[in-house]
Amino acid sequence: MSVKEEIYAFCEKMNTDSGHMEGKDLSFQVNLKESGPIQMVIKDAKITVYEDCPHTPELTLTISDDDYSKLLKNQLNTTVALMTGKVKVDRVDKALKLLEVVKQYY
Repeated sequence: MSVKEEIYAFCEKMNTDSGHMEGKDLSFQVNLKESGPIQMVIKDAKITVYEDCPHTPELTLTISDDDYSKLLKNQLNTTVALMTGKVKVDRVDKALKLLEVVKQYY
């Protein structure tokens, strides 16, 4: 399964139990080093994936496909990933907001 397929599956899981996304509106872009950019928008307790990146993201993450796959599976500690440069973010405050939501779905 490609990392983009994993992203779609993870987002589907989030939409199945959307209560943790209530009031957490956020648009973000993940720049996958091998597969290219992909955007996700959390709005009205739903997450939508966009491969054509039509939005201006509030948060941008840059990470390898393999490391993002590990993050989705909770196999890579986010703090360690940030501290070692495996993931780069442009807005730490927004990244923490996103992490608060995502960790509910591991």
